[in-house]
Amino acid sequence: MTKFRGKYRITSTRLKNWDYGRNAIYFVTICTKNRQHFFGEIMDRKMNLSEIGIIVELEWLKTFDMRPDMNLYMGEYIIMPNHFHAIIGIGDNKYNIPSTSCRDAMHCVSTTNTETKTNDVITTNNATNTDYKNQFGPQSKNLSSIIRGFKIGVTKNARMIQPDFQWQPRFYDHIVRNDQSFHRISNYITNNPKQWDQDEFNI
Repeated sequence: MTKFRGKYRITSTRLKNWDYGRNAIYFVTICTKNRQHFFGEIMDRKMNLSEIGIIVELEWLKTFDMRPDMNLYMGEYIIMPNHFHAIIGIGDNKYNIPSTSCRDAMHCVSTTNTETKTNDVITTNNATNTDYKNQFGPQSKNLSSIIRGFKIGVTKNARMIQPDFQWQPRFYDHIVRNDQSFHRISNYITNNPKQWDQDEFNI
């Protein structure tokens, strides 16, 4: 950790030199605080949503309706008892400028970094209270702002039901690099309830 104005703060682990507002596809994971089961339970290998779980789904769908100017793509998503997985893409839009050196969202990943690379995805653990700096355009039109808005919407409505509801302050993202990874992650999301007994988030 580094110090800012005499206080320790968490150093950002986002992918260095990567513009999180550009054309790309991301796999995101967001957990509840202390991984509490606010969203429902797995029964017979299927997810049964609680009232708050339904709120999560509605707010995620609303995310895409609220941001038509960002040209977002909604991939597979799943709401689990204490976390949320989703694939989301940011397409070419007026807030970013496509790189001439890459063909599409899955071919725009820098390879000069120190982040963890496994099975063709780059994993980072990001603080939602720190905007990713877009190289072009408004600083709010990026992945961080999308996730922050989603979390705020869920929190506001969930606390009407459960006043102590909280998300964990960070979220995890993977930049999807190719079609193979895209399909593997999509299958993982779809089958997540069936694998709950072995899930790392099942505590």
